[in-house]
Amino acid sequence: MEFSEDQIDRYSRHIILKEVGGEGQKKLLDAKVCVVGAGGLGCPVGYYLAAAGIGTLAMVDNDEVELSNLQRQIAHSTATIGVNKAESARKTFEALNPDCNVVTIKERLNKDNVLDIFREYDVIVDGTDNFPTRYLINDACVMLDKPLVSGAILRFEGQVTTIVPHEGHCYRCLFEEPPPPGLVPSCSEAGVLGVMAGTVGALQATEVLKLILGQGRLLTNQLVIYDALGMDFRKVKVPRNPDCPVCGKSPTITELTDYEQDYCSI
Repeated sequence: MEFSEDQIDRYSRHIILKEVGGEGQKKLLDAKVCVVGAGGLGCPVGYYLAAAGIGTLAMVDNDEVELSNLQRQIAHSTATIGVNKAESARKTFEALNPDCNVVTIKERLNKDNVLDIFREYDVIVDGTDNFPTRYLINDACVMLDKPLVSGAILRFEGQVTTIVPHEGHCYRCLFEEPPPPGLVPSCSEAGVLGVMAGTVGALQATEVLKLILGQGRLLTNQLVIYDALGMDFRKVKVPRNPDCPVCGKSPTITELTDYEQDYCSI
């Protein structure tokens, strides 16, 4: 393990932790993480992973920065309005830490590209804001045996869970199918307190680092629910469902589906 003098200085607060040390920091520098969504959650997740020294960080997003994003999407700025979000995030993260190679994937995930994209990475992070993509990500991670850290925010509430396929629950063990279109409002319809993204995104980044370092207790078979107004954190047990259609003993979902087309067209 050879570090430059700059790296020793940059990561010194990690290296002095016995749970990390030089060996752990080397694991972070060798790790490859894919963050889906360079928005409210993806921005703080990416920021902290880049700062921690993740060697390869993929940002997946085909949207462009809008003025209404800047209340919570901290990797972007007024100067990058109109720029692809993945590209805007890349410039921010690489300016923070040149050790971090940020890969931009300016595509929308679908059943035809998701497996090829995820296959290259050690950990997947779901920072999306819609159910069809969330279920696509979950199913792809189960099929590839890729650990997934999932987060969600709306109004004043947030949720975080960590999925290690075939060792604990998956997203379908919690919610078997996406809700009907229009049942759950989006952030643009219901609003969201901007700092919620930072709180939940930081929790997601923490779970990613724990996964890579092999330290601590992960949020497997658990869902953390955060209520900002009451400043309350609750843990809810989420047992693995043996009859889950994707991770159960006899899965019925063995191929990926573009749920956006199937469900949102209803």
